[in-house]
Amino acid sequence: MSRNKWIILVLVLVLGVIALSACSQPTPEVVEKVVEKTVVVTQVVEKEVEKTVVVEKEVEVTPTPEPASTVVLDINLGTEPPTLDPALGEDTTSIDVMRNLFVGLTQIGSPDPDVLPMLATEWTMSDDGLEYTFKLRDDAQWVRYNPGTGEVEPQRPVTAQDVVYGVKRTLDPRTASGYAYVLYIIKGGEALNTADVGAMSDEEVQALLDNVGVEALDDYTVKFTLEHPAGYFPAIASMWVARPMPREPIEEKGERWIEPGLIWTNGPYVLAEWNHDDSLVLKKNPYWWGADDVQIDEVHAVMVVEASTAFAMYEAGDLDVGAPPLEEMDRVKTDPVLSKELYIAPRDCTYYYGFTNDKPPVDNALVRRALSAAIDRVGLIENVTKGNQIPANTFAPSMIFGNAAGDPDIAPWALPEDMGGTGYDKAVEMAKGWLKEAGYESGADLGTLTLMHNTSEGHQKIAQAIAAMWQDTLGVNINIENQEWKVYLKTISKDTPVEEMPHIWRLGWCADYPDENNWVNEVFSPKARNDIRWDNQEFLELVEKAEVSPDPEERKALYKQAEYILNDKEAAIAPIYYYTIVTLTKPYVTFRTYAEMGGTSWFEWKLDWEAKKAAKGIK
Repeated sequence: MSRNKWIILVLVLVLGVIALSACSQPTPEVVEKVVEKTVVVTQVVEKEVEKTVVVEKEVEVTPTPEPASTVVLDINLGTEPPTLDPALGEDTTSIDVMRNLFVGLTQIGSPDPDVLPMLATEWTMSDDGLEYTFKLRDDAQWVRYNPGTGEVEPQRPVTAQDVVYGVKRTLDPRTASGYAYVLYIIKGGEALNTADVGAMSDEEVQALLDNVGVEALDDYTVKFTLEHPAGYFPAIASMWVARPMPREPIEEKGERWIEPGLIWTNGPYVLAEWNHDDSLVLKKNPYWWGADDVQIDEVHAVMVVEASTAFAMYEAGDLDVGAPPLEEMDRVKTDPVLSKELYIAPRDCTYYYGFTNDKPPVDNALVRRALSAAIDRVGLIENVTKGNQIPANTFAPSMIFGNAAGDPDIAPWALPEDMGGTGYDKAVEMAKGWLKEAGYESGADLGTLTLMHNTSEGHQKIAQAIAAMWQDTLGVNINIENQEWKVYLKTISKDTPVEEMPHIWRLGWCADYPDENNWVNEVFSPKARNDIRWDNQEFLELVEKAEVSPDPEERKALYKQAEYILNDKEAAIAPIYYYTIVTLTKPYVTFRTYAEMGGTSWFEWKLDWEAKKAAKGIK
């Protein structure tokens, strides 16, 4: 089947795209009054009355001018972070910001994914592999940014008790953490998180909390007891859901504790501003133990959804980092300036389409396999994404332990011939056969299928291309819809009624830590995320056996079988491509890497401020 026909269809569709409106204007978060005791009043006012005495002599409060030497990094987040609460984060935007506000016991290195010290200076494992003991540094501080004075104010030391509180808070079902399942490896974690605490007495709930295998041996020593040995646990200890959390503002302010002026953080930056759906500002934390090595004083982040708008801002010098829109890739690659600023490298992420496995007609594995096979992955990469991505036949990419990426034993119809696959023409013929085997003479008999993506010009173009492929090769009718990121995440949740779910939807998954357990088990196990609403007992037995096996070779073999069932036999998802980082960076910015596991470390970047000022014409 020729690729040219669907490419022409896509071009016709793309010409009809109407640009979305710009982001809403910022809403001021904090105002200040001058009284004998300074009171900060936020727009979301607390239901509290505080007796104050007004100063008789008027005092005019003016903002402290920024010093001319303030080094500022300008970036685009692309969307509003759904949260900055470590217990609730589960998307890359939130995680990137939290990475720079909060630090955990460990961190994942980059580009080599080694587990490195962070808040913990060292750790030991018991002989049976069931206990991990972490020694904490004693110079970490909780701090709060005061919007009225512009000062960072130390609160108290970060202790082992904060680690215990944070882990138990994530696992407490009343917190409603969507990522709590990652901590089921901790003894008693799953029992607490899955308990119906509303039907329990306070004593019963407390007993569950007390039974969680995390305890402070002293102020700077914390011990974890696991359900079973897991050599990858120090990597899990780096994750945001396992980070220390400050009890005082959380319990005093409730869900508002993450707002500027209220939030306590312990990382390289503090949250100075958050103009929702518009922008946020991070400022350097002078009380962080590594502050001397943080060269960038402030990170100014906008939330521009439209890739074309963000690209125009980058070209105008208003952003230091940017992502070229898909339609601009050819120009960027040939432009004498932009081509030198373009950075492309493999990334530990996979772009995939999820099927709502309990929604007809995609509740049929043959239908799902046909749709997956009819995606021309090579054509999509060469003509739409153009970022040197790699066709995907499995969920986990090549840099993950236990992966089977590119193995033609799994979904060979997803791979081109030069990668050992069948090639696209044969894949289409196989897809037609599977549809007939499922009882459909053509794709038109499936009815209209809904394909949904979060609002993004890039995701829209990919969806249009794939919809054109399905229409051209199989005759499938596709209705494409999009939703804003926070709404979209709720829509595709496994808790959404099936009748409100789209048939097919896009997501990307990036590694939290470099092990297949973080991919096939923690994404598709029925007790974990499982947004595809899939329950396959054979798959579950494989991933659970691999999770506890101490033999690396056995684990690899088990994960290969699991990937086969997920992507080929059952085609519960359609893996499309393994990501590459496709980024433009101004020459005055030096980065260690992009898109690290656990979030991007802006605090480790460097910026030649004099060169930036010269480029922008600032004296």
